[in-house]
Amino acid sequence: MYGVETWTIKARGRQRIDAFEMWCWRRMLRIPWTAKRTNVSILAQLGVSVRLSFICYQRLLSYFGHIMRRGNDSLEKIIVTGKTEGKRPRGWSPTRWADQLKKSNSDFYQIAKMVSNRSRWRQQIYQREVEISPGPRSSVMKERP
Repeated sequence: MYGVETWTIKARGRQRIDAFEMWCWRRMLRIPWTAKRTNVSILAQLGVSVRLSFICYQRLLSYFGHIMRRGNDSLEKIIVTGKTEGKRPRGWSPTRWADQLKKSNSDFYQIAKMVSNRSRWRQQIYQREVEISPGPRSSVMKERP
C-alpha cells in the first residue's frame, strides 16, 4: 500500500480495504465464495491478528508524528495544523487529512503535544491499539471465548 500515509480514508474506504484484504486471503486459500466461512474463521486459520486497514491507520499516525516534529516553518506542518490563510471553497467541506486523527480518543492538540516525545508516541501507536482504533468496527481481531 504505497503512500498510504497520505491518503484520506473515510469509513467506506476502510470497509473496501478490509473487503479487498479478505478477498485476497480467500483467493490464496482457494476458498470458493459459496463456502459459508466467516472472516473471523479465515483470519484465525491464517493467524492474522492485525487487519490491513489498521496498519494503514498506524502508518498515518506515524507520519503525523514525523510531520509534527518538524520545525515551525515546515509547509506540511502549517497545512496539517490548519494555519493556512484564505477561505475554503463553497459547498460540502471535504474530509481533511487531519480529520482522521479525530477518530482517536484524544483531542488534536493533545495528540500534537504527545508527538514531541518520539518513544512515547511509538508506544501509543504500536502497543495500545484500543485507544487508537479507527472506528466502531475494530480492526484488531479479538479472541472469541
